[in-house]
Amino acid sequence: MPQTEKILAQMGEQIKLARLRRKLSTELVAERASISRATLWAIEKGSPSVAIGMYAAVLHALNGMDKDLALVAKDDEFGRKLQDLELVTRKRAPKKSGD
Repeated sequence: MPQTEKILAQMGEQIKLARLRRKLSTELVAERASISRATLWAIEKGSPSVAIGMYAAVLHALNGMDKDLALVAKDDEFGRKLQDLELVTRKRAPKKSGD
C-alpha cells in the first residue's frame, strides 16, 4: 500500500534523526537492539519487510522511545462509531422490581 509505505519511510527517517540527535552510531544502536547494522539501515529507510518487533527494539535502544508504541490506535474514533451503530437500544427502560 503506497500510503503505508509513505508512513514507514517517515517513521524510518524519524528514527534515524532520533539516533543522530543522540549522537549514537549505527553499530551501537544495532548492538543495543540485538540486530544487524543492515537491519537498522532497513528500518531507517522504512522497509516494510522488517518485523515490527525490530522497530520496537530500535526504539527501545534509543533510550526507551518504545513507550510511544502504546499510543498506536489508542483513540479509535472510527472503531468506536462503528461499535455505537451496532448497539441495541431499548424502547423502554426496564421495570424496577419492588423491594
